[in-house]
Amino acid sequence: MDKIIKPWRLAALIIIIISLMTIFLITIYRLQIIDGAAYYAQSENSIVTTRTIAAARGNILDRYGRVLVSNKVCNNLTINSDQLFEQPDPNAIILELVKDVEDSGNTYTDTLPITKEAPFEFVSDMTDLQQTRLRAYLKANKLPESTSAVELMAFFRNTFKIDDNYTSEQMRTIAGVRYEIKIRYVINTSDYVFAENVSMDLLTKLMENNVPGFVVESSYIREYNTTYAAQLLGYVGMMNEDEYKEYKNDGYSLNAYVGKDGSEKAFESYLHGTDGEAVVTTTRGGTIISTKYTTEPVPGNNIYLTIDLGLQEAAENSLSSFITEQNKQRVIDNKTYEEQGLTKKVKDMISGGAVVAINVKTGEPLCIASYPSFNPNTLLSDYSELLKDKGAPLFNRALDGTYAPGSTFKPVTAIAALDQGIVNTGTTIYDKGIFTKYEDQGYAPTCWLYPLGSHGYVNAAKAIEVSCNYYFYTIGDKLGIDKLSEYAKRFGLGEATGIELPENTGVMATQAYKLKTTGTQWYSGDTLQAAIGQSYSVFSPLQLANYIATVANGGTRYNASILKSARSYDYSQSVFERTPTVASTIGVDKSYFDAVHTGMYNVANASDGTAYSIFGNYPVKVAAKTGTAQIGEAITNNGVFVCYAPYDDPEIAVAVVVEKGYAGSAIGSIARDVLDYYFNFKNSSVSKETENSLLK
Repeated sequence: MDKIIKPWRLAALIIIIISLMTIFLITIYRLQIIDGAAYYAQSENSIVTTRTIAAARGNILDRYGRVLVSNKVCNNLTINSDQLFEQPDPNAIILELVKDVEDSGNTYTDTLPITKEAPFEFVSDMTDLQQTRLRAYLKANKLPESTSAVELMAFFRNTFKIDDNYTSEQMRTIAGVRYEIKIRYVINTSDYVFAENVSMDLLTKLMENNVPGFVVESSYIREYNTTYAAQLLGYVGMMNEDEYKEYKNDGYSLNAYVGKDGSEKAFESYLHGTDGEAVVTTTRGGTIISTKYTTEPVPGNNIYLTIDLGLQEAAENSLSSFITEQNKQRVIDNKTYEEQGLTKKVKDMISGGAVVAINVKTGEPLCIASYPSFNPNTLLSDYSELLKDKGAPLFNRALDGTYAPGSTFKPVTAIAALDQGIVNTGTTIYDKGIFTKYEDQGYAPTCWLYPLGSHGYVNAAKAIEVSCNYYFYTIGDKLGIDKLSEYAKRFGLGEATGIELPENTGVMATQAYKLKTTGTQWYSGDTLQAAIGQSYSVFSPLQLANYIATVANGGTRYNASILKSARSYDYSQSVFERTPTVASTIGVDKSYFDAVHTGMYNVANASDGTAYSIFGNYPVKVAAKTGTAQIGEAITNNGVFVCYAPYDDPEIAVAVVVEKGYAGSAIGSIARDVLDYYFNFKNSSVSKETENSLLK
């Protein structure tokens, strides 16, 4: 019988075991005897910390996947306090770091709320977060809250051992940096990021000069890939105290960056990712030995806006070009008028304007343009200058600006009167030029054509076509302000639009509003003015566009949400998909809308229509209404223009407002430029099947 284990196999097994034991003993000997001292020294000099790893913020894209806002990897300088305070003179190193940063064109973080130069005082514009940190610092150092800035600076000089040879400005610089380091221990927050997004030139200089006391860390900053839609996109910044109260339960760190305005703020919950955590081992010199993630960061979701970037560009460019050229021409014309003594013909300079386009079938805003605007990439560095700019580029005229609608309001008056049975679509009213019903009370408004002629007998459609004030005085007077305001509300005028961004909801003139704001009663003359889009009524360009979209589609008003969809950070999963939401329905007979549609069609297509010169030969049939809004004596009127197209099957509605634009008929070319892009793009190779995709 054969042996179970052959001798040669047993010998081989013994040799393998002896070899493994020998290797193990040699390794132990090397680790403990030969390299033991070195490893012990390394362990004594290494620092293990737990760090928060910021998650990348989600991208913002337009409806076709064009990336509007993304992230860019950047280098931040973080103070290595252990290494810094091991140096013989840490204050001198701080001054060197600050000088190098500033010389390179970068900035460093200093939120100490004390003026940079003597005599030292607390800054007048101290933020809530600065106040909270200051109180915490005073309390931690057993200083009274009544401590003055001078007293606190004296405390800093003593505590931080700032040499008397330093100037007061240098002392303030050192104190600012050391305060930033200390306050983070007091409130137990994340590391002090000394300088963000620093240049490679600066890093090279610091390393070549062997400047100690800092660590280079990778992070993200927002990169705006377009100079358009600045007011819509917004910006991000470090949280203030109120924002921390709002977001702390969502796991935000005190140093987290959040959306401050625009879409960045409105869609913070989608865009902000979940920070991760890592155990980082470094040498005392700041060199990273190892990084072990205990929790991986999860980037934020990507959001698609309803905006079409191409259409936005077309709107902003047209608006800017129109206003610039008009102002140049006015300078020339005004000089001529003044030389000829024709001062009544002198026009004020245009101060701004807005364009909004909306999808008639869904209520989606396709472009929301405001002029003047700004470059979102340089917003923070330009901020103080932008605040001083008399053109108010930070002001979003499309959402926050409110303007009298002028004659563009007349379709509301017509539909209200038709629905209330005051007139029918065939009822005609003769234009007498002067509305004399209240003449004995000292009020007799005229039609715009008077005294040059009369519009004759006009029905609802014709009255809209020729914009006959007399017709609308008559039906408005019979309708009354209460009913008129009720119908305006149905069209969303003076109401929230449903957009996620801050907006001014405007005002529809009412008896209650006048009494509240002026303390005076309502007169019949107020109703007549409200019927033609004047009086106290003021609406935003977004409201006007939404209202005209409602007219175009036959009476369905949709919420004007600008969030089209949201997808996971890798675009693999849908997080949110927009569906049209009905805000209100007008609920009137279709024939009433038909009459309004006919009138608006003739404005653009009849040879005597006020928009015929713009759209008479346009390849797509357009319906339009012009408006001239009076804003005061001796002030050039605002121009208002609204339209929709195609007439037979409306897809897009556009509203344009130009401050001191003189007349609605004068600004219609801006709307035409918007429609040009819309229909050219629709018929181009980039079809609408690309919506919600990611364009390369």
